[in-house]
Amino acid sequence: MWNRPAIDLAAGIRAREFTAVEVAEAFLGRIEAVNPVVNALVDIRPDEVLAQAHAADRAVAAGGPLGPLHGVPTATKINTSQRGYASSHGIPAWSGLVASDDAACVAALREAGAVLLGRSNSPAFAVRWFTQNDLHGRTLNPWNHGRTPGGSSGGAAAALAAGMVPIAQGNDIGGSIRYPAYCCGAVGIRPTVGLVSAWEPSGEVEFDSPMSFQTMAVHGPMAWTIADLRAAMHVMATPDLRDPVGIPALLPSGAAAGPVRVAVVRDVGIAKPQPAVNAAIDTASRVLAEAGYLVEEVELPLLAEAARLWSLLLFEELRTMLPEIERFGDAGVRDSLASTFRAAAAIWGEQPDLATYIRGYARRGTLVTRLQEYLGGDRILLTPVSAEPPLEQDADLVGDARMREVVAAQWPLQAVPVLGFPALAVPTGVADGLPSGVQLIGGRFREDLLLDAAAAIEARTPRVRPAILPA
Repeated sequence: MWNRPAIDLAAGIRAREFTAVEVAEAFLGRIEAVNPVVNALVDIRPDEVLAQAHAADRAVAAGGPLGPLHGVPTATKINTSQRGYASSHGIPAWSGLVASDDAACVAALREAGAVLLGRSNSPAFAVRWFTQNDLHGRTLNPWNHGRTPGGSSGGAAAALAAGMVPIAQGNDIGGSIRYPAYCCGAVGIRPTVGLVSAWEPSGEVEFDSPMSFQTMAVHGPMAWTIADLRAAMHVMATPDLRDPVGIPALLPSGAAAGPVRVAVVRDVGIAKPQPAVNAAIDTASRVLAEAGYLVEEVELPLLAEAARLWSLLLFEELRTMLPEIERFGDAGVRDSLASTFRAAAAIWGEQPDLATYIRGYARRGTLVTRLQEYLGGDRILLTPVSAEPPLEQDADLVGDARMREVVAAQWPLQAVPVLGFPALAVPTGVADGLPSGVQLIGGRFREDLLLDAAAAIEARTPRVRPAILPA
């Protein structure tokens, strides 16, 4: 049961082939077996899970309308508000900050009938590409414990790979959906900024979100299959004008007027892709061409410029949060951020002035326009997710030289949030015992083109789960 797609589970529950309780019990059993190995999910409350499942079965028996994810187990992230659960961000001092209401994206999942199964782990403050914190400990990659499961939605991706949930909610400001999906062989999409509401209840302390958080950070779905990702994306795309950048738009439907063009960008001059990364690009290019896409390799320097702007705009605003991070953060996040700031200083200087910051935002607008003009309504980009295979655990803590390499390798993750475009990570296979995959980038609000292309890749490449338990 735990290995079945979410859309099949919802259909089976709706058709009364099995009950939501049977599904919930199967996933709780899977969690009991494998979560102690990888530590992906935290704050699991079986009684509450089963109560939700019983309510789902009563709704089926009543014969009323059912949501598209009715009875489907789903995970939410520890930095996102869920009614009755702590929005701890992995910080011990915040473990008692229990949310009074759901974030808009969580409410959308609940409204769609999802059974909220548990909370997924993340690094403190969700600002590392590695998942560890002092409150819940370290999450391991189910494929290789010596490699990161990604961050910051590493718990979500590890849970998906290990079969603990078919769908998980994540968020992304610098790759936090796409990178964990890549590291664990799952799929994940960061939507166009404003498509999925970022609204959360204010709680006891009102948080004034920096501009980069408003223009770069998004909530989005992660899943094990593209069909499930598509279903979750449609559920979470709920217009909400409480979000300061929320846009009352729905996902477009219908194919492009002609064949979709795929522009392949391997290298923008920041970090050379390693052999396994190049092989993944080759595989995705080949299978998309076989599926009827028009594939060509191009150079697109604006992506390099956007990646460098990420180190300016986001980190200059993170600088204002350093006192809070120093006070509440663990040693890992403090050391990682300090090293990352030094890597950014190699590009922008020790402390960029206000004029540089203002020009950075002005340049961002120009790059958004230029990329949208290039993509139009019938072109997507195919890039690496990272220039390296999944990083070794704590690669951000071994010294500034390695950190500069890490930041450079992640250029595809950094370029997208600055511009606010949608991007999707999809696996292409396994190389040297680790998942491999690619990133697809589309025009604004063209998530449909990305999902279609990802489905074409998924249909033509092998999918296997990691063998995390003895056969």
